[in-house]
Amino acid sequence: MARALEVPGFDCEESFSAAAKRVVKVRSAEVFAHADGVLDMEEIEHVHDMRVATRRLRAALEVFEPCFPAKRHRKALKRVKALADALGERRDRDVAIEFLTGFADEAPEADRTALEAMIERLRHEQRQANEELAPYVTAKRLKKLRRRLRKLAKAAKK
Repeated sequence: MARALEVPGFDCEESFSAAAKRVVKVRSAEVFAHADGVLDMEEIEHVHDMRVATRRLRAALEVFEPCFPAKRHRKALKRVKALADALGERRDRDVAIEFLTGFADEAPEADRTALEAMIERLRHEQRQANEELAPYVTAKRLKKLRRRLRKLAKAAKK
């Protein structure tokens, strides 16, 4: 299960923008901490953990939107959403396969053939979703996203 990095406690004297900067830094780090192994279809928790991290980052970006320059924020959010969507497509297949595999183990013999065919179709979709996810998690693309998020945090309004 995805473990969230701890966001240091808030100081009531701290500005909303300062909090935005800190939260975006922490949530961004969390996304990149889960990037290794995300394309491994045998270890599906990597996708789950990275997807959860992108959802947390997206939520932080949306909450703290007023703190950032509009254009820079819009571009960063767009890229985080695209990554989250690609992770979601892959994760949906992972969950369905896991569920149906467990269900097939308990199903009557007469139903197993149909379930196995469905699982095989989902495995094909899973491979396709993984191929579509791959460009979003290349070292180069993640580096660009990391840089964009770092610049966004730095640009938080005073």
